[in-house]
Amino acid sequence: MSTKEDRIRLMLWNLENDGGPESEPGVLPARWRRAYEEVLKPQQPDWLAMQELKYSQTRPAAPLVEKRAANRRFKAAQETLGMRGFRAEVGQRANPTGLFIRESVFSSALQRHHRVGHSAPPTHVELRLPEAPTVAIHTASFHHAYCNPAQRCSEAMDLTELVDKVKAHNTDPAQKHAACWLFGDTNSYPVPAGEQVPPIDWSAVTDIVHRRHRAIKQLDGTWVSCTEVDEIMLDCGMHDPARWAAHRLGQISALAATAGHAAPGQGGLRRIDRGCMDAWSVQAVERVTVLKTDGISNHNAIIVDCSRRKLAELLHRRIGPIAPWSLVV
Repeated sequence: MSTKEDRIRLMLWNLENDGGPESEPGVLPARWRRAYEEVLKPQQPDWLAMQELKYSQTRPAAPLVEKRAANRRFKAAQETLGMRGFRAEVGQRANPTGLFIRESVFSSALQRHHRVGHSAPPTHVELRLPEAPTVAIHTASFHHAYCNPAQRCSEAMDLTELVDKVKAHNTDPAQKHAACWLFGDTNSYPVPAGEQVPPIDWSAVTDIVHRRHRAIKQLDGTWVSCTEVDEIMLDCGMHDPARWAAHRLGQISALAATAGHAAPGQGGLRRIDRGCMDAWSVQAVERVTVLKTDGISNHNAIIVDCSRRKLAELLHRRIGPIAPWSLVV
């Protein structure tokens, strides 16, 4: 295991409804303060993907008082964490995504905006590591549609534009290399092979609208979990760091459930919050932790610790890639 100085910590968390609204102008809600002061700040992430920034971002036509409240909260988040924040635009639903970075770790950061028809447009930030300054690391925080399997597939396919940069640069020796890290709430399920969370028995689900949102009806009338988002990323050579930790490092707890703890009638525990890393970067992962956040959010947080030294070697392609689907066992 690497030392703290060698560690780069990635983190993912869907904070339910951004901790709630202000009780009065300028007064941040207690749940938000607990989230940032008790959960996020002590973990000291270097890169943080957030979802449901409902009160930290607004639409261009929002009232001035709403814009000021959003900017106030977003500024407070950056100051509490000691990190630089980025926000995507509000999409079809009022739960935008965000991303925070520790500027002492990365040598540069450039946000690229996506205006496609996402439920919540991804926050896409291109980073560079000082040890590999010519290698673009395309990172994104995403939140796929909760109620539409077809839209989730479309949103995942849009994200493969970032994955494609890894392939394009790698096949042309004259081009610079590139990496890709995508972390978010998929609102869908992992391919079941090798998973620790049992598959959902959809015949026992009483919330039938939720079943239609998250499962696919078969010709015989039975239902199976929607796993297409995971399949898309696996087909494109991306890898879940939790699977790397579980199946290559023996950390089975990395595959623990991230949601479903407080959703009666919806089938129980599920692992819908996941990361995807390219076939080089994922090999730098040394530990994955699912952090329980009961009482603060209906999603647990995920912490991914990487070796900075090994990541630099992988960005320079001094180590070869792992094969697509090779972590699904």
